[in-house]
Amino acid sequence: MKAQTITYFGRRSVNLENTRVRTVIDALGGMMPEFSLKRGKGGINAHWIPDFRDNSGRPYEQNERADYWKVKLLYLISGDFLASPNFGIPCTVDGVALQAHGWAANEAWTIQDQGVSAEAGLAFARFHLDSPAAAMPLAWDKCDLVLEDQAAYYSIMRVRNTGTRPIDINMTRHNTLGAPFLQAGCRISLSADRFQTVPVPSEFDPTGRLLQGVRFDDLAQAPLRGGGTADLTVVPGMIGATDFITGAIPAHLDLGWSCVVNPTLGLAYICFFPGAAGLPEGEIALGFNDLWMQYGGRSFTPWALNEGGGDRTFCLGTENAVGAYANGLEYARAHPELLGRSTLVTIPAGGERKLCYGVALVELDPDLLREGVKSVTAEAGLLVLRGLRTVQKVPLDARFTRARTFEGAL
Repeated sequence: MKAQTITYFGRRSVNLENTRVRTVIDALGGMMPEFSLKRGKGGINAHWIPDFRDNSGRPYEQNERADYWKVKLLYLISGDFLASPNFGIPCTVDGVALQAHGWAANEAWTIQDQGVSAEAGLAFARFHLDSPAAAMPLAWDKCDLVLEDQAAYYSIMRVRNTGTRPIDINMTRHNTLGAPFLQAGCRISLSADRFQTVPVPSEFDPTGRLLQGVRFDDLAQAPLRGGGTADLTVVPGMIGATDFITGAIPAHLDLGWSCVVNPTLGLAYICFFPGAAGLPEGEIALGFNDLWMQYGGRSFTPWALNEGGGDRTFCLGTENAVGAYANGLEYARAHPELLGRSTLVTIPAGGERKLCYGVALVELDPDLLREGVKSVTAEAGLLVLRGLRTVQKVPLDARFTRARTFEGAL
């Protein structure tokens, strides 16, 4: 196992590795540009690294770079990251101007510690971030780790309120997949059981193909603006559309999850996290599976090389959230409930809340690969995948027992 500070795309980062996987976490924005399954002499990186991502290591300067990148986030963005206290577009809340996806995705985290614990059988890194605004006195602490011989990474995140009043925020993990893992023909399944497209107005008005502001109950039959339906369970490739949907995760589940299967590679990318049922006190249950389907609908930079040009960007966001679509914290506070689930996390005055989160790359058994992943549950030391008839049990810390124990002792 390894835990080491490296320079990656010109940025100070931490590399965590075991015998199965390698992951990289940038200090700047907490971006995770790489989560690779080791195969042969190389590996398969599931995370998206956009070709427009800056790799010079130079800081973002609004005056010099806004014409192309528009916002700082797009100068940094890649793979998986935490979006908080804002999820979505820039907005102003409590007199504080919040960036797209919040400080967690834009500011530099402090690398507090890293190392390998032979006793616990893991490699870890600890990060810290303070709010830059006194009117929103929050602090985030994150412990990322890989367990020995498991093809997964785990994050235990705490957000603390040092103020004298409760603060309602968004909390989202923004997992974004790209090549070589993401290909046309990949299959998507979610724990959500009801869905909604983004209402007008939104950033997807000029980019999408889906009918706006409508609810539907079958991911394979999403209504289109021009009539008919689209099967969102299959990644279509570059079709010239960019859309976003949200799906509510049932409150009776004790594990929330999302899954993308690449049938050619025989791999499943699975996000998993505690559900609302049986949630430990003081923890956060992410209530929404969101899909950001970036399949070529943005005819402006940096998605296109010039304004009015062709969108060249192909990626899929499998985002797991407490938020209202990706419309920002201001919108979420005005719409505190969506599809029966809360769009806000309340951080009590002088208190904190904790989020446990895991991501795995699983090599699927042939029968399950044919049937597709229909449900994901947790058992002690196991993540259990089910198809129509096939069950595959994967040795993972799906209940976060080891991750919670280690992080709690730090």
